[in-house]
Amino acid sequence: MLLLLTQWLSNEYRLFSVFNYLTLRAALATLTALFIGLLCGPHVIRKLTAMKIGQAVRQDGPQTHLVKSGTPTMGGVLVLISMGLATLLWADLSNRFVWVVLIVTLGFGMVGWVDDYRKVVYHDPKGMSAREKYFWQSALGLVAALYLAFAIPTQSVAEAFQLFHQWMSSGFSLPMPDTVHLQMPFFKEWSIPLGVAGFVALTYFVIVGTSNAVNLTDGADGLAIMPAVLVGGALGIFAYVTGNSVFARYLLIPYVPGAGELIVLCGAIFGAGLAFLWFNAYPAQVFMGDVGALALGAALGCIAVIVRQEIMLFIMGGVFVAETVSVMLQVSWFKYTKRKYGTGKRIFRMAPLHHHFEVGGVKESQVVVRFWIVTMVLVLVGLSSLKLR
Repeated sequence: MLLLLTQWLSNEYRLFSVFNYLTLRAALATLTALFIGLLCGPHVIRKLTAMKIGQAVRQDGPQTHLVKSGTPTMGGVLVLISMGLATLLWADLSNRFVWVVLIVTLGFGMVGWVDDYRKVVYHDPKGMSAREKYFWQSALGLVAALYLAFAIPTQSVAEAFQLFHQWMSSGFSLPMPDTVHLQMPFFKEWSIPLGVAGFVALTYFVIVGTSNAVNLTDGADGLAIMPAVLVGGALGIFAYVTGNSVFARYLLIPYVPGAGELIVLCGAIFGAGLAFLWFNAYPAQVFMGDVGALALGAALGCIAVIVRQEIMLFIMGGVFVAETVSVMLQVSWFKYTKRKYGTGKRIFRMAPLHHHFEVGGVKESQVVVRFWIVTMVLVLVGLSSLKLR
């Protein structure tokens, strides 16, 4: 929106041409989202409190969390508003990847909103049934995956539909460009051909999996938002170099025309996340809720697919992965031992993983900060791959 205005002004006055620079717009999107979040945060918290939208804490969780009952939730709305407005103001709205990520983020945010609403209205900590939630997540993930399979190797929506038609006409056997192969970040000359079906399956699991992983991590004050901010910032750097043909060629990574614009959206995520952390830091004044966690996770997954860094997302988001794996192992082992021995046994004191440490006597704030440190290290490992060639 503001980009259109500055482009017109730059045609009339050379001074305004500086606003056409991608990095400047990314910085302005970050600051804009941060300002909107800090400005609107107190009002949103008061509104949620007045509407009695308080968190229903699970009784089987850590006992130290019971005091949090009634803390306003659905604060993820603040993140989405700040991120969305900043992106609309500073991003190139003719860019198809910007709209894909925004639509995916909004779609998963709506699923989370319904889940949170049911928790608040019916005072049910479980919210939507797992089957219903996964149905809508899967529908959104599959549609996005199918579109990206043909959008990434092309330069426009028209070309994407043309490639899709060619694939259909070939009897679903048309070889796909190298751009949609699975990239090996530390072995840059090696990639794994996926085909359309493989790409769609991978993209589906990345988007839906990351969405749920962030949601599982959102169980302590500030625990999920800071890793999301760090990973989002790193993906912005990947987006910038992936969308630049010179940098992509030098770094031996796939060149995806138009992907560079996502640095503006990643900057908006960074600023909105920091603003939310201002109110979500221990002791939290507001919780993100599913509306924020599901949306942020889906956004990160979608961006990682577009910039061809699915494996790097797995590495940089190691905290999200560990939290998810801990739940999967705990549930699987409990069911197996109960079926075999009649009594279910546990691997961890409590899952997700951060609860395991809390129950073991580690303070919540210590667990959170240590998980942040782990994420910082993993993000640095991820960014270091850009110089390996």
